Amino acid sequence: MAYAVEDLEKQRDRRFRRLPRLRVHNERTARQFVDDVGFCLVFTDRTQQLPCLWVAVCGRRNPVFPQHSHYDPEWVLTWNLKDLLPAKRRVYYGKLLLGKPSMVSLAHFADFYALHGPAHDEQYRYDYEDGLLSRVAKQIMDALVERHPQTTKELKRRTHLDASKSRPIFDQAIADLQRRLYITMIEARYEPTFTYVWDLLEVWLPEPVARGRKILRHEAVYRLARQYLSVVYYASLPQLERVVGITRLEVEAAATRLQEEGVIEVGAPINGLPSTWLVWRG
Repeated sequence: MAYAVEDLEKQRDRRFRRLPRLRVHNERTARQFVDDVGFCLVFTDRTQQLPCLWVAVCGRRNPVFPQHSHYDPEWVLTWNLKDLLPAKRRVYYGKLLLGKPSMVSLAHFADFYALHGPAHDEQYRYDYEDGLLSRVAKQIMDALVERHPQTTKELKRRTHLDASKSRPIFDQAIADLQRRLYITMIEARYEPTFTYVWDLLEVWLPEPVARGRKILRHEAVYRLARQYLSVVYYASLPQLERVVGITRLEVEAAATRLQEEGVIEVGAPINGLPSTWLVWRG
């Protein structure tokens, strides 16, 4: 059976909150949205591989990026929610999905941690010795282990990278530590000058981290694949691989298990789209 892409997109309209009556309009509905979809991008995703908080705030398909974003009410609300929800420990926030700003519900974060997080408190030292972390990244970790949380300015001073020419090196180290789930941004301060505040992830979200360290990898892959497909309704194997950040063999194993359970169809054609797809049947 071939599926109609518009029928699948209408299902996404409801789940992605791309309808005016379902749009996100405050902190409460934003948290409900993230908890419902499990994980999403914060700002636009032109490939539409994932739900997006900004699109849900707009409440329509394919909103146009505002020319003057700081004066756009939908963009401003999304920006404020991006600061508010993580600061209250309502969600995880970081560049976890496709290397872009993302939010993950705490109900699903433990599974991501099982796949991408460090196995124990001292793992960063071993990663540094194995060449997986830079010297600057290790210095940032050493500084946060000694005292946390700290602002960007404080961490730059501790690593002797407060000169403007050193910014790319510092930013890359911060990005690597976020990607490996060692640190997280816990606050954006705007006064007296703009800065981020950073903390050790295991300190900021101790319960999801502890759960994640006990989860078997194949179970985490399965649960995240199931959640993703139940939200987006159709995806390719490469899309699932990129979004969850796993190997093709792991994606295929999870898809086989879901197919055996009868909740997805594998190799399904969709009219108007090339190739074949994984389609959620529920």
